[in-house]
Amino acid sequence: MSTTISGFSKLSKSEKIDWIVSNYLSNSNTAKQTITQYFNADSKLQQLHDEFIENTISNYYLPLGVAPNFEINGKTYAIPMAIEESSVVAAASNAAKFWMQRGGFKAKVISTTKIGQVHFMFDGDFETLKKVFETVKPKLILDTKPITANMEKRGGGILDIELRNKTSDLNNYYQLHATFETLDAMGANFINSCLEQFSKTFKAEAEKHLNTSIEIVMSILSNYVPDCLVRAEVSCNVEELKHKGIEGKAFAEKFVRAVNIAEVEPHRAVTHNKGIMNGIDAVVLATGNDFRAIEAGVHAYAIKNGKYTSLTHAKIEDGVFTFWMEIPLALGTVGGLTGLHPLVKIALNILGKPSAKELMQIVAVAGLAQNFAALRSLTTTGIQEGHMKMHLMNILNQFNATNEEKEVIVNYFKTNTVTHSAVVLELEKLRQ
Repeated sequence: MSTTISGFSKLSKSEKIDWIVSNYLSNSNTAKQTITQYFNADSKLQQLHDEFIENTISNYYLPLGVAPNFEINGKTYAIPMAIEESSVVAAASNAAKFWMQRGGFKAKVISTTKIGQVHFMFDGDFETLKKVFETVKPKLILDTKPITANMEKRGGGILDIELRNKTSDLNNYYQLHATFETLDAMGANFINSCLEQFSKTFKAEAEKHLNTSIEIVMSILSNYVPDCLVRAEVSCNVEELKHKGIEGKAFAEKFVRAVNIAEVEPHRAVTHNKGIMNGIDAVVLATGNDFRAIEAGVHAYAIKNGKYTSLTHAKIEDGVFTFWMEIPLALGTVGGLTGLHPLVKIALNILGKPSAKELMQIVAVAGLAQNFAALRSLTTTGIQEGHMKMHLMNILNQFNATNEEKEVIVNYFKTNTVTHSAVVLELEKLRQ
């Protein structure tokens, strides 16, 4: 049977499922049951989910958890997190509780500037092009007024447009590099609409003054936003860091060395930063924002000086331990899924309906907390002790353990080391 199809998008959802099951899934009855059991019983809610993307066949669930007790700038939050990885929510919660007793987290937004670019080719004199750009620039802004009017009423809009000469990187390559303020909106559609208007106006107007044509290659926002920055930090006297029998000063020194290693060793830095993103992505996803864009922008920022390095930093000065991070986060609390997905609305309500700036602070703190929890484990008990205990339930579910079996096994591993093989062995003993 052929596995190619014409007109798949025109099939009903039921027909799409039947085609997928018959062509790609061997146990058709079980497969179809698995796919359809995730349908929402509320037909309107299901239709809403079906229309988020194309060719939907089911819903894909992730757990939505809450990490309570986050004190940020004197305000207490319970932070919603959508993630499948064991121990992330528990680690964030533990870090929140730890720092609540030591003054809480401090966070501030440094800048909210976002970027978009019109990429074009021009085989001519740069100085002539530059003069033409300065002449045309006011009309670029004027022609976008129908797009920017509402954003400007709220205090946002186009901040500036620059002509950038990139011919040293690629022959004949230039940019219109534009900066924007989009307030509580992530602003992707707004920025891209402005950029496409820039390209039309610029080509039409500039070519009136030039002997050479301009080739517009593309107009698109950038997910690298190094000037859309937020800082999060914690600090306390080193004596307050005493942990599991380790004196505060010794803990602080070892913690700082662990961060220093991530600052100089890219292999460690990637895993170090992945841990930060465990916290960040979970909140970004729960609040209906684009975690792929955040990931791309954050990792680009980690290599901005030519070598991939840690996003977090730590120091001890005059007996005070400080742990901090500055990262780019382009987030929104209006538009997109924020006004459509019911659980996104719930997540934002749990956070007190934050502005985009407040959400930037919350997300950054979640990442910092996650990194603190991971480093605290790594430099003391080791990462596996806590992680594997959280992973224990996943192993038991994999082997279809009953509730009674789970109770016995969980109790056993309260005082024993959790490994996959050890869990399987104890389960086999129990079943014999």
